[in-house]
Amino acid sequence: MEASLRAIFRSGFDHYKKDHGLSLDQHRAAQAIMACQSEELGHEEWLCRDDGHVEMEYHSCRHRSCPRCNNGLTHDWLEKIQARLLPGNHYHVVFTLPHELNALWHYNRAWCTDRLFKAASETLRQLLADERYLGAEPGILASLHTWGRTLSFHPHIHMLVIGGGLNAKGDWEAARRDFLLPVGVLKAKFRGKWLSWLNEAYAEGALKLPPDWSERDWKKALTRVAKKNWNVHIQGGYRHGDGVAIYLSRYVRGGPINDRRLISSDQKGVRFRYQDHRDGKSKVMALSESNFISRVLSHVPVKGRHLVRYYGLYVSGASEKRETARKALGAEPESAYEVDKKVRCCPECGRQLSHFRSTRGKNSYIGNTQVISAYGAGVQQDVEFDRASSLGQFRPDIERPPAWSFFGVPGGELT
Repeated sequence: MEASLRAIFRSGFDHYKKDHGLSLDQHRAAQAIMACQSEELGHEEWLCRDDGHVEMEYHSCRHRSCPRCNNGLTHDWLEKIQARLLPGNHYHVVFTLPHELNALWHYNRAWCTDRLFKAASETLRQLLADERYLGAEPGILASLHTWGRTLSFHPHIHMLVIGGGLNAKGDWEAARRDFLLPVGVLKAKFRGKWLSWLNEAYAEGALKLPPDWSERDWKKALTRVAKKNWNVHIQGGYRHGDGVAIYLSRYVRGGPINDRRLISSDQKGVRFRYQDHRDGKSKVMALSESNFISRVLSHVPVKGRHLVRYYGLYVSGASEKRETARKALGAEPESAYEVDKKVRCCPECGRQLSHFRSTRGKNSYIGNTQVISAYGAGVQQDVEFDRASSLGQFRPDIERPPAWSFFGVPGGELT
């Protein structure tokens, strides 16, 4: 069988969904992956009006979990961000949640996503606004990743932070030391915010505990994470931040794995490459087809939640502040970003091709619009919106171990 994400899902998804609850988000993602760039979605045709040459291209699903069709979108995002970044050193900061909270995340995905962004951004901005550290408003780019290198569940946020900012008078303040902030202070504040909001949400009934958690399990988990040394890493400074932006662009769209990392897929399972962060060596992991699909679907984001967010000088509406900063740094004005339009030319005569017609398949998934396809209409509509696929609606007629048991990840793993 072809070693591609689309082929693996086409082979095993029908069987997988019979034994696993699926959220609507995850069913949409699976359908998009299976139908992308195939006749399922129809195609576009371009015609050379001089010699009659015709070119055809299948529609892309444009789903953010599909790795097949997002190269152009990723390129456009990177170009836009690089035009926005201010000149100067940038720091790469990674905030990681303890793995004891993984099961809780799967039943409160929207809440956890928003609070992780909020806790990380507020921690940085409040400390950098303090006169003891910077006393200014920086620019921050944040990107959520929920996977480790083996597709294990490992929620963490990457943040690219400019080493400076505008103070209350509108003057540029550069970082005063060769490090951004004391890591110990950063960890304590981040942990304090998260645990405070977690307790408040539980007291208000805004959190749903996993079905196998008792009140005692909840208190035990809180006690453990409160005593832990949470993982926060600061790396930098990187000149202009281009390297980190390029790294983040690989994961802005397309999900946790692309076809280039897949080695084989057959009855024995799926084999793929990953780089072990402990020794830096490239290794191979083998998973059953069902386990592989489960890991991929566990990282499907909640619809409507942005996985990349901007703060301070890097929000789109802060262009005037960025121009002030650029003048203070002696840099050129921010260049306007324009999306490169693809031009098709005839291989015979070299003339530009004209769009001839567009067809749509009967079973189509374009962008965020879904029509249930021939792959099955078995979406469990009563599965809660926040429920992950492998932790979806429990079916007592099927005996299986807790599907989240593979999510345990050493807390120090970074993607």
